[in-house]
Amino acid sequence: MPEDRSFTITTPIFYPSDVPHIGHGYTEVAADVLARWHRQSGDETWSLTGTDEHGQKMLRTATANDMGPREWADKLVRESWIPLLETLDIANDDFIRTTQPRHEQGVAAFIQRLYDTGFIEAGDYEGFYCVGCEEYKQTADLVTGTGKYDGELVCAIHSIPVELLKERNYFFRMSRFAEDLLRLYEERPDFVQPESARNEVVQFVRRGLDDLSISRSTFDWGVPVPWDERHVVYVWFDALLNYITAIGFDTDEATLAKRWPAVHLVGKDILRFHAVIWPAMLMAAGLEVPKQVFAHGWLLVGGEKMSKSKLTGIAPSQITDTFGSDAFRYYFMRAIPFGQDGSFSWEDLAARYQAELANGFGNLASRTIAMITRYRDGVVPAAGEPTERDLAVREVVASAARDADAAIERMAPHEAIAAIWRIVEELNGYLTLEEPWALAKDPAQAERLDSVLATAAEGLRALAVLLSPVLTRTTALLWSALGAEGALGALHEQPLREAGAWGLLPAGTRVSALAPLFPRIDPA
Repeated sequence: MPEDRSFTITTPIFYPSDVPHIGHGYTEVAADVLARWHRQSGDETWSLTGTDEHGQKMLRTATANDMGPREWADKLVRESWIPLLETLDIANDDFIRTTQPRHEQGVAAFIQRLYDTGFIEAGDYEGFYCVGCEEYKQTADLVTGTGKYDGELVCAIHSIPVELLKERNYFFRMSRFAEDLLRLYEERPDFVQPESARNEVVQFVRRGLDDLSISRSTFDWGVPVPWDERHVVYVWFDALLNYITAIGFDTDEATLAKRWPAVHLVGKDILRFHAVIWPAMLMAAGLEVPKQVFAHGWLLVGGEKMSKSKLTGIAPSQITDTFGSDAFRYYFMRAIPFGQDGSFSWEDLAARYQAELANGFGNLASRTIAMITRYRDGVVPAAGEPTERDLAVREVVASAARDADAAIERMAPHEAIAAIWRIVEELNGYLTLEEPWALAKDPAQAERLDSVLATAAEGLRALAVLLSPVLTRTTALLWSALGAEGALGALHEQPLREAGAWGLLPAGTRVSALAPLFPRIDPA
């Protein structure tokens, strides 16, 4: 592995006009798991998330709640969005709000650069506008409404009527960049992933690009256009710039160079903004395009996309209050192939919690610590000459660690966890075959019992390190119970790419009592 590595990852910045649901939590956890893995692997890592607080939707929602838009945004960020990060143990490095001066100043500087170089011109625009998407819609993006909107044209995503708007705006000459974008997709096939997302973007750009309306003059909640303050910057043009305004654009060239380009995690419904408009903007400004745009799938509940407006939204706390944050993080990273749509059900969550977390990993940890306590007075013994079974465990640990790291590199956390879980299954099978409880009854088998217990303890050491980006709380408990902190240092300091090496937990390490990592949950 190269020694000088860097990894910057971003989530979309979310509209705070409503409370977060598990779809938001899914994106936050995915970015956090990837960032934690790279950070603990020694890579120069930066993780960014935040909120998108300008635009007509925020203004209307604030007005409906008898508040000014800034007051409304402050309240929602304070009461809903920061607590979301705390609830899910998100270790982001920065949280940007588009109402912060650092962002607004950067937006003004960026758009002025494009204006000065001839990429922005005035013009007239008329079209169907969805306030929910904050986007002009093509006819192909609209459907005929039903129910109270029967017969009206509605947005296919939000199922609300669109508005016919006509206004004189400033336009970004995006049409000039169609060939440059197609060349980018051709030369860097991994720029947009997964493959289905890449194909969608390529087909869209091949049809030709229109210039993009990037200002609004019918309301004033936004960043003023520097040369014409009758206009504010279009909310999406404004929002996309957060990825560079947070890391030094126009203020700190050294930091920008250090942390850019980034990997962007996005939902597939905002793919075109990030894979078409955003790189075109950067090209126009003479800046490097992102490292990658990865579009994950939708979370489906009852066959429908997670949505507050459709009453399919589930608050993350509804899960964490019962199952805990680690179960949330594990379930969504393990159960859903990253990049595909995935269906959430309480039954599947409960089944995986019991079978995989409680019975699989949790029970393995508890009984290993208990047997070391009972049979060796709480001290990890020294292993003897390894048998074929012992060597097989070592090989599984080593190969699982390698495979997990490779899966993270290709943005497949579900495959990484599946690889790590081979260790859980191998160790459980190993203990079943070796029967340490039977070995303990025969003094002649004392050396063999030492080897079995040492092997299981060392396997748990590797599991604690490898799973720590996902199971942030329970692995910390296991690390402490193994006595590993005193022997090896803090869990977050363990080099993750070296976790598969064998023999790191010293003989003589003293274990301590371990409560069930995943307690039994009685059905309500």
